[in-house]
Amino acid sequence: MMKAAVLQQFGQPLALADVAVPTPAADEVLLQTQACGIDGTDLKLCAGFGYTPQLPFIMGHEIAGIVRAVGSGVTDFAPGDRVIVYNFLFCGRCVYCLTQREQLCLNMRGVMGVLQRHGGYAEYVAVPAQQLVPIPPSVAWEDAAVCCDALLTAIHALERSRLRLGETVIVIGVGGVGSVLVQLARLAGAQVIAVDHDARRADWAAENGAHVFVDSSAEPDLAQKLRALTDGLGAACVIDVVGKQATMHAAFNSLQRAGRLVIVGYTPDHFPVPGKQLAQNELEIIGTRAGRRSDLSAALNLLAAGQLKSIVRYRYPLAAVNEALAHLRAGGALGRIVLTYHA
Repeated sequence: MMKAAVLQQFGQPLALADVAVPTPAADEVLLQTQACGIDGTDLKLCAGFGYTPQLPFIMGHEIAGIVRAVGSGVTDFAPGDRVIVYNFLFCGRCVYCLTQREQLCLNMRGVMGVLQRHGGYAEYVAVPAQQLVPIPPSVAWEDAAVCCDALLTAIHALERSRLRLGETVIVIGVGGVGSVLVQLARLAGAQVIAVDHDARRADWAAENGAHVFVDSSAEPDLAQKLRALTDGLGAACVIDVVGKQATMHAAFNSLQRAGRLVIVGYTPDHFPVPGKQLAQNELEIIGTRAGRRSDLSAALNLLAAGQLKSIVRYRYPLAAVNEALAHLRAGGALGRIVLTYHA
């Protein structure tokens, strides 16, 4: 038996329970979880918004662990290997998988810790071997775990943005994904304006490389403020990690001609786009979903090379998972929250 935090009812706290240790299939491995990140997707799952897995369900899609057993058909991994998990269960055969866009797979079999497959809010988890990516020796468990979402998502979003040296980019929302985007944009040689509704994140944004921080809660007209910071021109790129109507409105109206708006975050909100403004200024609106398996490897390599700094700031044991979720739900957390486990 093993300990697991189980979602038994939407809108209710998780229940810590004893459940059976999973048995890996021929193409799977059994991981002993060492760290599992927590993010906004988990809050949506708890509330029953977005993905709605069949209950009872074990969440946790940012999994880092040690291989303890392998199925009869697994040859690329062995007990003792340190790995993280790419959480989209892709088919490997469709047009999107064959062009390395696995997160758009036409035959998706689930998402680890989100839909169909139990995740890392447990001491052990069974994972298809094709989902595994080795962790470099120098990367800590907690940092490896958040690669599975925050770093992966930021790397893919930055590529989708086509950000170029010398451009001005506005990053709206400086939580986990946003703080990595700030780091990556600074590495790319861009001028970085970070925006958040929480003034306490000003120092955090600067620590991650932002040139300017804007407290959106203090700005009655955020777009006007952002345009003023760009001498009225607007930004070449705005990356919205929040996805609320207000942030998308401000982002769209902060773009320069031929500017690009990249939507990372999403909520139930909708944003009506003025067609004339879009067409006559040749603006672009770009969606971005998580990232590819190759982005996960890139994230680990950047960490191992010291080009990205850790964004993990809070650690909780599995038994305190509800406290960890409450911490995230309350807002104000800098960086990422991670559940930690002992080998």
